[in-house]
Amino acid sequence: MGRRSRKRRGDSGTPAAEPAPAAQKNAPARPPGYARSEARNEEIRAQLRPLAAGERPRALVIATWVAALMAVANLLAAFLVDFGGEGAGTKAFAAIQSLVLLAAAWGMWRARYWAVLGFQAILGLQILVLSLALLRVEGVLVGLAVVVIIGGLGAMFWSLVRIMARLQLPQRPAR
Repeated sequence: MGRRSRKRRGDSGTPAAEPAPAAQKNAPARPPGYARSEARNEEIRAQLRPLAAGERPRALVIATWVAALMAVANLLAAFLVDFGGEGAGTKAFAAIQSLVLLAAAWGMWRARYWAVLGFQAILGLQILVLSLALLRVEGVLVGLAVVVIIGGLGAMFWSLVRIMARLQLPQRPAR
């Protein structure tokens, strides 16, 4: 028996019911509440306004400063800590990380989408690494400090989402 004839039959061996029209067959199944959720999304999208020239929301300024401070702290940590014989590679890696963070800070200050997206990737990785570091924490105070840092980075990540949406909006022509 050919493959097509097996597809037409149901599991019981009897011919299947009439096939659905093409429009319905290719449409994905919508979960319950989809229309309500999509209407809410459209309402939120309608409220978004592109960033004006030179406009920098508070969250973007804070993220810019955090990126710059992380770059400086990364360099200081790399050059003030003695790694023994492995110092040269570690210092070069820290310098590259700092350059990436400085590029992100510069791009965010200029309200560039790629910079915010890249910094969010860095934040996501940092949250993941700190969450894994919680498994090895030996002191309660250190653990609480790490949890507070994770919470702060998570809040920053979340606040940059709406800014990214505003950066991605097309510029509307002036009237």
